[in-house]
Amino acid sequence: MKILVTGSAGFIGYHLTRRLLERGDTVVGMDNINDYYDVNLKYRRLAETGISCEAENWHRMVQSTNYPDYRFIRMHLEEREGVDRLFAEEQFDKVCNLAAQAGVRYSLENPHAYISSNIVGFMNILEACRYNHIQHLVYASSSSVYGNNTKMPLSTSDNVDHPLSLYAATKKSNELMAHTCSHLYGLPTTGLRFFTVYGPWGRPDMAYYLFTKAILEGKPIKIFNNGHLERDFTYVDDIIEGVVRVIDRAPVVQSRQALSQQTHRTIPPYKIYNIGNSSPVSLSDFIAAIEQSLGKTAMKQYYPMQPGDVLKTFADIDDLEEDTGYKPGTDLQAGIGKFINWYKEYYTE
Repeated sequence: MKILVTGSAGFIGYHLTRRLLERGDTVVGMDNINDYYDVNLKYRRLAETGISCEAENWHRMVQSTNYPDYRFIRMHLEEREGVDRLFAEEQFDKVCNLAAQAGVRYSLENPHAYISSNIVGFMNILEACRYNHIQHLVYASSSSVYGNNTKMPLSTSDNVDHPLSLYAATKKSNELMAHTCSHLYGLPTTGLRFFTVYGPWGRPDMAYYLFTKAILEGKPIKIFNNGHLERDFTYVDDIIEGVVRVIDRAPVVQSRQALSQQTHRTIPPYKIYNIGNSSPVSLSDFIAAIEQSLGKTAMKQYYPMQPGDVLKTFADIDDLEEDTGYKPGTDLQAGIGKFINWYKEYYTE
């Protein structure tokens, strides 16, 4: 297949691009390489896939030196004409939209960036998919849409009308926009609610990255809500396995007989999945795993709950397992160990 991966210089996008190329797909990567976090890490991810992209190179397709079936273009999702032109010229089979302005806390400081990228940019992707007859659009949503729902595990059938951050609100909006497009135009769409992904080449703003850096430097780590938090930490390789399985399984239009009626209703080709480890870990246990891998004890500073944070995430992944056979298999200590090994290698080069 010929697949567009947006956000291909990002954490999940980088790993997905490599996986698709290694199985034989043709891939076009797209990213704006913004400075939300260290752009050098993004350039290094691109370099790992054979892409040399200088800061001034915009709208110019770059050929990978490592993979003959991989090319990359630097572009914003918000550039409607550029996105339309890219789709028309390349004629993709499928699209995986991972590009977005990330970060819960940053959405409190810079809300306009989230509307621009996550709403306007996503609308441009939807329209381009619609007019170019894309076979399947897979896009990143987030476990943040659940807010502080207390019923566990969190299920895609749960109400998600009370997001706690603008970031979460934009991700819920993406799901609604995709549903509308699937209903009106028959575009197959699947949203993936990611649950706290970690691993090599990860985002420096994530807690495990910040903890590792501080512990190695002998500095205290910040622990919010006095450590009373739980997260469904999911190793990146498990996430990528699930994403690939979903890409290969586009939802189809269904017809169901309405209850107590002699009529049928049409179900659009639309699906939402949780994609996580389905095994929540307390923040204290997570820190302990990092300490064990580093062989060092953290100095801890405790702080109150931060605006936009949630107390617990726990993914119900039964439907994803049933539909695709997805089953995460990476032990937390093993996954943290792989990240620590990468971190030490990356920052000692």
